Amino acid sequence: MEPFRNLKSKIVPLDIANVDTDQIIPKQFLKLLGKTGYGEYLFFNWRYDEHGIPTKNFVLNLPEYKGRQILLTRENFGIGSSREHAVWALKDYGFKIIIGSSFADIFYNNCFKNGVLVIKLDKNIIEDFFSSKTNDDFYIDLRQQQIRINSSIYSFEIDSTIKESLESGADEISKTLQFESYIKKYEEEKAIKLQPNSIL
Repeated sequence: MEPFRNLKSKIVPLDIANVDTDQIIPKQFLKLLGKTGYGEYLFFNWRYDEHGIPTKNFVLNLPEYKGRQILLTRENFGIGSSREHAVWALKDYGFKIIIGSSFADIFYNNCFKNGVLVIKLDKNIIEDFFSSKTNDDFYIDLRQQQIRINSSIYSFEIDSTIKESLESGADEISKTLQFESYIKKYEEEKAIKLQPNSIL
C-alpha cells in the first residue's frame, strides 16, 4: 500500500449512526476479483433507487461533495459482518480518512490493513464538525497526530505500530517479505532434514 502522507481535504458528512457493512457494500457486489472496482457500489442502496437512478438528497450524490477524501461518520460505523470489501469500497471511491466517535473493531483494523486512516474523536467534537465544519478544509497531520481546521487543532490517538505501518506503507505481507531470506533458509533446512538419507 502507499505510504500515508499529510492530507488536506474537506469532509463528506454522512449523518447516519450504526452504519453496517452491508450498507457500505451490499452482499450482491462481493463477487469482484481483487480489491478494486467496488467504489461505484459504495452505499448502493442509499445512492440509487430501485430503478438504479441516483437519489437526489444522498450526500455522495450532491455535487458539492465530489472529490472529497475524508468521510465524517456517526457512532458505530462499520458494524455487522467482517467483510473487508467494505474498506475496499470506501478506499476505491476515494476516501483516505474516516473520522467518527466509534467503530466496529474488525472494520477498524481492516481499514489500517488497507492504508485507510481511522480517527476516533469525542462525540461532542464530531457533533461540532457536523454542525459547523462541513465546508472547512481539514488538514490531517499523521506524524503530529493532529487535525487542523483554520486556527483550531484537534489531537487524536493512534497505536504506534499502526502509525508506523501507515507512514511506511508496509502492510502485513510486505513486513513478512522482509524476512524472506530467513524463511527460505528455514524451508531449505527443513527439506534436507526430511530427506530419507539425511543425518539427524
